[in-house]
Amino acid sequence: MICGDVLECCFGAAAQFALDARPGDRVGFLDQGLAFTPDHPHDWTLLIGDETALPAIAGICRSLPRSARGLAIIEIPTAGDRQELSAPPGMEISWIHRDESPEAPARPGELALRALTTANLPDGAVHAHAIGESALATGARRHLVQQREVPKRNIDFVGYWRHGRPATS
Repeated sequence: MICGDVLECCFGAAAQFALDARPGDRVGFLDQGLAFTPDHPHDWTLLIGDETALPAIAGICRSLPRSARGLAIIEIPTAGDRQELSAPPGMEISWIHRDESPEAPARPGELALRALTTANLPDGAVHAHAIGESALATGARRHLVQQREVPKRNIDFVGYWRHGRPATS
């Protein structure tokens, strides 16, 4: 049995579901790598997210062709939260550990967004996937469109949750 406090800390909105689940309940798992289907030509892939995006980023990296190149920026609470990812050799994986930051971030995803704004990104058309805490997802999209002139069509973004707000049923 996993402690409720640990679930809430690590999984946020999914914690209540996990706490309420009973033997016999039906659940489903989605490998988001299977759903990652950019509908436009692109030269490289950008993935950015917090710990809640880690399963999606892992699935996407696993589903990319071996010839894919790009960057994944993943913010996690501690170095101990890192996972081995199966990714093409051309994908750079950048891990950001919140507990090692000299300044405490106000919310999860803040350090990943900061890393994106200062990143030296590859040339060419990108397909970006920004996921996790809402301010990270929307902030990444805003930065890419306004500062990097990436067409909106080339960016998927999903705010899984909002910092400081309880999940609704």
